[in-house]
Amino acid sequence: MWNVGAIVEDIRRSSGGKKISFVSGNFNVVHPGHLRLLKFAAELADVLVVGVNSDTTTGVTLPMELRLENVHSISLVDYRVALQSSPEAFIAVLKPDFVVKGNEFEARDNPERPVVEAYGGRLVFSSGELRFSSLSLLEREYSEPNLSAVKKPRDYPFRYAFDMSDLRATLEKFSGLRVLVIGDLIVDDYITCDPIGMSQEDPTIVVTPIETKTFVGGAGVVAAHARGLGAEVRYCAVVGDDEAARFATRTLEDQGVSFDQFPDDSRPTTRKQRFRALNKTLLRVNHLRQHPVSPDIQARMLAAVEAALPTTDVILFACFNYGCLPQPLVHSIVEKASARSIMMAADSQASSQLADISRFKNMKLITPTEREARLALNDFESGLAVISERLQAKARAENLVITLGAEGMIINVIKDKVFRTDRLPAFNVSPKDVAGAGDSFFTSASMALCVGADIWRSSYLGALAAALQVSRVGNTPLTKVDLLAEIDDTRFDDHDHI
Repeated sequence: MWNVGAIVEDIRRSSGGKKISFVSGNFNVVHPGHLRLLKFAAELADVLVVGVNSDTTTGVTLPMELRLENVHSISLVDYRVALQSSPEAFIAVLKPDFVVKGNEFEARDNPERPVVEAYGGRLVFSSGELRFSSLSLLEREYSEPNLSAVKKPRDYPFRYAFDMSDLRATLEKFSGLRVLVIGDLIVDDYITCDPIGMSQEDPTIVVTPIETKTFVGGAGVVAAHARGLGAEVRYCAVVGDDEAARFATRTLEDQGVSFDQFPDDSRPTTRKQRFRALNKTLLRVNHLRQHPVSPDIQARMLAAVEAALPTTDVILFACFNYGCLPQPLVHSIVEKASARSIMMAADSQASSQLADISRFKNMKLITPTEREARLALNDFESGLAVISERLQAKARAENLVITLGAEGMIINVIKDKVFRTDRLPAFNVSPKDVAGAGDSFFTSASMALCVGADIWRSSYLGALAAALQVSRVGNTPLTKVDLLAEIDDTRFDDHDHI
């Protein structure tokens, strides 16, 4: 029988009078948002106690035993407790110095408040630091000398009852898929430099360029990825009258992409230069204009898209927010595609500019970074779970994946009005070049959804594609052969990532 008094006595005896923080929750899946909150709670006191809500609690989807294992795997936690009654009942007996909850609870009714105030404790609200990375992630970075290692977690496929043969079958279905990509063309220059040192006249790093490699980037590489994975691809983009546009035209033609160009004499083709030394990017210089394209160009783009719709299975919006996809154009395309029940997915990037991914409504999939998700909601305080639910509702998106860089990704789906979430770690924690991770994930996961895979399989396949892409420098398009090799590779990570 559960004896709360004995449990509390054991905690207090072992902690030796030190200050205690308490956090409670369902913990179906432990994601970076939880880790940030737990890290904050652990730093408030000397001992961290985590209560895992009973199986009868609203929102619980996994049995207590599995959820306790989730919490046990977190090194920050000193004691885990299976709660058989309400958290406030346990708090009344334990009397922790701090009870910590996420920022999103501050404006709500908190039944813990009168209990905490009665014995003189503190109820604290925080979602932790946005830049927190788990200790286990750092340990893995030190312990894995193979910088291009791609290791697949075993636990996730087991949870969703699929294996690598299912992913292979999904990838085979990409052949002949008809993909229409719409978005900003970017030409990327990777300028490899020899580092000389520090200037003696002023505190400036001095380098000597030794090699330049040029790639098609932006939505152009999304089109190239789709083509490399076997799809028939048409790409619509605004270009300038310059050598960058001519380079992109030649490259995309060689790759087998049908390229519909819409010249704009008021802007150059967007070009980005990355100066790199010792496998690190030192500086990026952007050559671009950000004003919206004219109504005439918008009308011509819409006409081209409308003409392509009868032979399109999926539309991929790859927007970098440089004015090439104004909202009236997006709205018209979405309206016409929806009338034909064509699947749509969107990625709206905001690395150095503002963006709102939620302006792409009714998408099958949206894939913002955490910053992009928070920008869309103007919310930089709430926990990731709250951000996910609010953004998915605002955008009316069926599936939402928030990418977290080295922390992996959080996967969210609404089906039959039920919100479900899970996470995947980064498969390659020692990337050579992270610039192409998002585009490769977005392309692969969207295509997988289009050929019938669920969001769990699609995200796993997308994570594999991203891991492959970041193991090399530059926007080299994915190929079906490369991704099949990763699927068939036997390297798995046997660490728990729940």
